[in-house]
Amino acid sequence: MRAAGDGRERPRPRRARLRLPPLRLPRSRRGRRLAVQGVMALCVLALLPATWMRLGAGDRVGTTADAPAGEVVMVFGAGLWKGRPTPYLAHRLDAAAELYRTGKAKVVLVTGDNSRVEYDEPDAMRTYLTERGVPDDRIVSDYAGFDSWDSCVRAKKIFGVDRAVLVSQGFHIHRATTLCRSAGIDAYGVGVDEPRDATWYYGGARELAASGKAALEALFRPDPHFLGPQEGGVAEALASAGR
Repeated sequence: MRAAGDGRERPRPRRARLRLPPLRLPRSRRGRRLAVQGVMALCVLALLPATWMRLGAGDRVGTTADAPAGEVVMVFGAGLWKGRPTPYLAHRLDAAAELYRTGKAKVVLVTGDNSRVEYDEPDAMRTYLTERGVPDDRIVSDYAGFDSWDSCVRAKKIFGVDRAVLVSQGFHIHRATTLCRSAGIDAYGVGVDEPRDATWYYGGARELAASGKAALEALFRPDPHFLGPQEGGVAEALASAGR
């Protein structure tokens, strides 16, 4: 940096560095024991919501072969890539299409994010299903399923769903099932198998944080981000299916 007019360079100011104090373990045996117990307690507290989600789902999680026959299968959104379902979402939709083909569901409720014009999960899910033989009039779209709790509450309050088979990945299905049961739906969860890749491990780690939020939602039962008026899409689709 040059001073104006004299042509000489001035020394650059040094940036102050933030130095954190070194981490020191307690020196006494009792202090170390208390530190270990504190870490263990934190781990237990972090795992409690996820454990509760699994217990809440109970034995109501299985495969497409285990799923009971019903009227509605509900598929949660899992992202788009260039306007098409991501592989994880495609696998969920494949399982829903199988449930429809085998007569275990008459209507598919696709619930996802359409909070902006250029991003439309439900319509992409609908297109994918129709390409695989599910009639368009048997598909109902929920455009405000912004998260799992919103999807469950809206399925119950907006679309009048009392009983449903839910489809998601194995790491998410226990939370989805517990939340929908908390929202008043007699729910059975189908967990889609996935290879243990980076996405799977990320999803599993994310569930630990999401379970804490889900526990609060199940406890306090807040309204979803957008509720709106009741819709007859599911009832109309069931009627056309010869309910």
